[in-house]
Amino acid sequence: MNRRTVLKQLVALGAFASPLASVLAQQEGSFTVLDPAQPTDDPARIEVIKFFHYGCPHCAALAPLIHEWAKAQPQDVRFRHVPVIWNSAQLQGLARLYYTAEVSGVLETLHPQIFDAVQKQKRPLHTESGVREWLAGKVADVGGFMKVYQSFGVQSMLQRGNQLAAAMKINGVPTLVVEGKYLTSSSMAGGHEGAIRVLDQLVARARRERGKA
Repeated sequence: MNRRTVLKQLVALGAFASPLASVLAQQEGSFTVLDPAQPTDDPARIEVIKFFHYGCPHCAALAPLIHEWAKAQPQDVRFRHVPVIWNSAQLQGLARLYYTAEVSGVLETLHPQIFDAVQKQKRPLHTESGVREWLAGKVADVGGFMKVYQSFGVQSMLQRGNQLAAAMKINGVPTLVVEGKYLTSSSMAGGHEGAIRVLDQLVARARRERGKA
């Protein structure tokens, strides 16, 4: 789903996604090389980032595949999500919920539920009141969760994620970036399964390059 399509829909419809939107403009090959490459947070490990947002149906479809892929990786691979914002208040609200769940240690449980709540139930989880209402019965301490939601730490994570997406020129989701320099997506790789195959190849390539350094 590309950035322009998402933002038009958010303004016109108040919606989060369309299955007809393209993930990324088609490019030659199954991946591209970012120029310049961006530094990673943990130089000791191969970093893999999935850029996404909770209103994107393609992101939801890829989510269980990437979850299983991440669980199977050896210790030299670090996988993480970065939610895109793209100057949208709604996407920023969803990103805030993601980071709060991550910091609070409940992301693995809530992550698939948030996709369903946003896309199937049409819950307004981009708003503080919508989050608070939805959380009832899902976390032990709703008040504590909301304190994290409002925290400076989460705000800093939002800013950092937004800067990273801009630096890596992320114009569509889901997008996968390996080692801060190799970028692929489901559309570039011919589908979600294809994206996982290309991801394996890029991680292996990054591992070889590290061995030569």
